[in-house]
Amino acid sequence: MTALLVSHHFNVHYGARVAAAASREKIAAEFLVLPADPAARLPDEECARVEIAFFSGDVFPDYSRQFFSAIRKAPRLKWLHVFIAGVDHPIYAEMLARGVRLTTSAGSTAEPIAQTAILGLLALARGFPHWLAAQRRRQWDPLRGGALPRDLRGQTAVVLGLGRIGAEIARLARALGLRVIGVRRSARAPDDPVDELHPPSALPGLLARCDWLVIACPLTPETRGLVDAKCLAALPRGARLINVARGEIVNETALIAALQSGQLAGAYLDVFETEPLPPESPLWDMPNVLVTPHNSSAAAGNDERVLEIFLDNLGRWQRGAPLLNEVQGK
Repeated sequence: MTALLVSHHFNVHYGARVAAAASREKIAAEFLVLPADPAARLPDEECARVEIAFFSGDVFPDYSRQFFSAIRKAPRLKWLHVFIAGVDHPIYAEMLARGVRLTTSAGSTAEPIAQTAILGLLALARGFPHWLAAQRRRQWDPLRGGALPRDLRGQTAVVLGLGRIGAEIARLARALGLRVIGVRRSARAPDDPVDELHPPSALPGLLARCDWLVIACPLTPETRGLVDAKCLAALPRGARLINVARGEIVNETALIAALQSGQLAGAYLDVFETEPLPPESPLWDMPNVLVTPHNSSAAAGNDERVLEIFLDNLGRWQRGAPLLNEVQGK
């Protein structure tokens, strides 16, 4: 019997499908379900039986402590699947250090995140912050004279991180007529939707060509604080920044200064150094900044896409095949 840890919500909505898939793979599955009360804890004797754990989207954030408590008390845990792509939280390093296999749902939210990033790009490029402010004032205030937006065609976007999210952003940006430069460690593939691809070491030399700096890379020791005052100063005056990755990649103090000085003409930010973004942050009130609450991935189809990745991996697990999106421990 293979004991699978799932949330109460997940069990109600998807338990039957997982059970059917497990049966097809000849897995004798036992569901261990987290209590519906987030303050409650799964009994230690049940935690001790867990072999597979599924961190589904409904667990975060209210049930995270409950879930983490259970997997920390699960000595037989062999595989943890998570609904997200980024695994920079310390709990994941802890699990990898224990020898637990870790898989992500990378790619499941690539389309909605990319679409939201492009929405932010278009809104800034077309002057929507100005019009939205005028709407709140009930004022008919067309853009005039020097405020006319530049054509997007021919502008250059540097996409920092060309995974599935970055690649989809690049594809959509090229469809709008932008020249796209990708930054990624791995070599170029034939289907990469970019005009150029460079390694991270080349980033400083690319910044002077950049009208849009789009951040879509994971948070790692190498990327933490990567976009700092020096990086922002190297951009052409009037460039814009989009961050749908992690807030800690950007030095927020330097970002605010660049926006206030006009070095940056605008920014769309879905992520921040401190979340929720504190009410006193000047980013809330800047007329050239669009803020969303780390929710660029929001889409009704995400749970289904995550589930499909997990079910695929469940079969692979049973057959001893390589798992999709497996994170390698250090």
